[in-house]
Amino acid sequence: MPDPKQSSLFETQPDPWQLDDQDDWLAARIVFAAPPFGPYDYSIPAELESSVKKGVRVIVPLGRGNRTMTGYCIDIMTPSHPDAATVKPNRLKPISRVVDAKPLIDEKLLKLSHQIAEYYISPLGTVIETVVPVGARENSGTREMLFLSVDPEVARDLDSVKLTPLQRNIIETMLGSNQDWTPGELAETVGCTQGPISTLRRKGHILSSTRRVQQKTHEIQPEARTENLVLNVEQQTALDAIAKSIDAEEYKTFLVHGITGSGKTEVYIRAIQQVVEYGRQAIVLVPEISLTPQTRRRFRARFDRVAVLHSHLTSVQRAWHWRQIAEGNVQVIIGARSAVFAPTPRLGLIVLDEEHDASFKQDNTPRYHARDVAQWRAESENVPLLLGSATPSLESWHKAQTGQFKTLSLKNRVLDLPLPDVATIDLRTDVAGMRKRFSPIHQKLRQEMAMALSEGGQVILLLNRRGFSTRIQCPSCGKVEYCPDCSIPLTHHVEGKKAVCHYCDHTIPEPRRCSDCGNDAIRFSGLGTQRLEAEVAKLFPDVEIARMDTDTMRKRGSHEKALSKFRDGETKILLGTQMIAKGLDFPNVTLVGVVNADTSLHLPDFRAAERTFGLVTQVAGRTGRGERGGRVLVQTFSPENPAIVCATRHDYVNFASGELPVREEFNYPPYGKLARIVVRGEVMAKAEQMAEHIAECINESADELELQLCVIGPSAAPLEKLRGLYRFHMLISTIETNTIQRVVTRAQTKIREMDDIQWIVDVDPYNMV
Repeated sequence: MPDPKQSSLFETQPDPWQLDDQDDWLAARIVFAAPPFGPYDYSIPAELESSVKKGVRVIVPLGRGNRTMTGYCIDIMTPSHPDAATVKPNRLKPISRVVDAKPLIDEKLLKLSHQIAEYYISPLGTVIETVVPVGARENSGTREMLFLSVDPEVARDLDSVKLTPLQRNIIETMLGSNQDWTPGELAETVGCTQGPISTLRRKGHILSSTRRVQQKTHEIQPEARTENLVLNVEQQTALDAIAKSIDAEEYKTFLVHGITGSGKTEVYIRAIQQVVEYGRQAIVLVPEISLTPQTRRRFRARFDRVAVLHSHLTSVQRAWHWRQIAEGNVQVIIGARSAVFAPTPRLGLIVLDEEHDASFKQDNTPRYHARDVAQWRAESENVPLLLGSATPSLESWHKAQTGQFKTLSLKNRVLDLPLPDVATIDLRTDVAGMRKRFSPIHQKLRQEMAMALSEGGQVILLLNRRGFSTRIQCPSCGKVEYCPDCSIPLTHHVEGKKAVCHYCDHTIPEPRRCSDCGNDAIRFSGLGTQRLEAEVAKLFPDVEIARMDTDTMRKRGSHEKALSKFRDGETKILLGTQMIAKGLDFPNVTLVGVVNADTSLHLPDFRAAERTFGLVTQVAGRTGRGERGGRVLVQTFSPENPAIVCATRHDYVNFASGELPVREEFNYPPYGKLARIVVRGEVMAKAEQMAEHIAECINESADELELQLCVIGPSAAPLEKLRGLYRFHMLISTIETNTIQRVVTRAQTKIREMDDIQWIVDVDPYNMV
């Protein structure tokens, strides 16, 4: 990691950048989003002193060749700065120019970026580029335009200026209005060509300037207004507790633990109404893009100005929303993970719904978790944080049990509706119901589906696996078709007649013969959502079916279209992956079927049981939300597993009580801190050698700092090869806060990089594969 006190000179001569007065200098500390990340110090030329501010981008020379780089100014330094002793003003290169008219990131978000960079061991410039969306950096949706104004001297004494009648009419028109005039608009209003306007500009009677302006707005059509719902006692108690913190403008984290259908969203809305009444803004984070349309509709039915931030927006749309938020024109910001960085001028509340969801953890640098970032931001800006879930993460649950968070319990559904009955189908012993046409749907589930549909209800089927068949194998020689770049089998997709790797997108035509022995009796086995859709269509040919997975939801607006058809009753059966399992509220759903509850239960991941419990519980909560009630059938090969048993009983407390002692025994979160280091390379031996070298440097650094940690590994990763690179990983485990950051930061100064070898650090990892 570069020394934060280094200069940008790289041993070049100080002459032509020599500063005359060593007692009076001004410098800027700059970081870059790409290597070398910095920070580096640069002098600020006199002509740029008013333009260089913290949070703006600047163009600077770098290295011996003075190559041009764009960086972010993170600090302004003078002789009185705490780090002034580390600056050598006579050896600093000057900033070439300033890119932005005003900062892209304010002081509060810059402070948050520093915290993220330090905790997740990420370059600060990379963090800032994550905080500021690309559309905002590129001024998407804006263009430079020429604006005209009357010279002040001409305005003061118009009669003293020699003008033709037409020229006088032009100037009087401009003076008679406070609007900003473009040449075209002025000519159209006066009824002339642009010739006389150009003449007035040439004579200096009319002045011109250019600035960027928004070309198009992206307002969402308002929803029909709805009134506040009547709160039950539990909801009102929760709201009262939150309201006290809002009134006091104090930081406090509330864990809103409410069973599915208990009315958590109404509590959020009522709390946000109070925030808006005080002239503040609220951020609402949801885990899945599929939830955003539904959440947006609910909030737009209660609030006038709602912005949306998620990855399916175009850069122009995202930039427009970003600017509206920064200008204070938005009351509520709704979005996925990155919406935690919304540039609110006066933040009043942050809500993280379905806080347990793994999608709140980013899987590329910086590998932040939105829940932790939201907590840091709420604490920094003295606002309450609401974490809502029917199945809280064990980290949040433990903090609530130890008093770090305040628990607000919603134990009953609104209108006292009962939780759905949940039953399991044991696929080990009761195989007779599966034999007919090798259907993935058990006879019991088929019968319940037919009954629900005949009574006018709707059905949701969950299968958390894409594709048609998950295994392509030759029955003669046993060869399985693997991805050549990843150590996983290819998945068969009937649509397009292809076999696809779901990690690197390697695609081949549907194999008809074995590539080893030539046998043409290729067997397609395993079950994905495509095959499930085909089977359901055969069983219920006259019923409208919709599939929601990443293959069908690629187009912009596809989530909203699919869910609208299901909400309106046009679609009767909705099937898909985990994106349909949480947060959706459809009162006419009377049956939920979990086709295979074991897909994630036996993965090499200490969170496997927690994820299985959460997924089954969440999808079960999609039914029974209306007066007609609901029922859930869970197909599983592990009906006695505690995660499955507790999920069928809607018993989170018992699940957590059984799972936490296991975590404590091995110092897994929430009792310990983890980091995962993954090393990747084209040559297996070099990657393994690098992994061993990194482990040695970490152990050596821990000894030097006299800090206790345990390095587990290195060993081959469960997915040993991915996208053409061999992978080795190791886990760093400790019980002390910030030990991992201190040790890894020190170890980075010792690690000798190898050509063609990449390695990453993932603090608080969620992906162990």
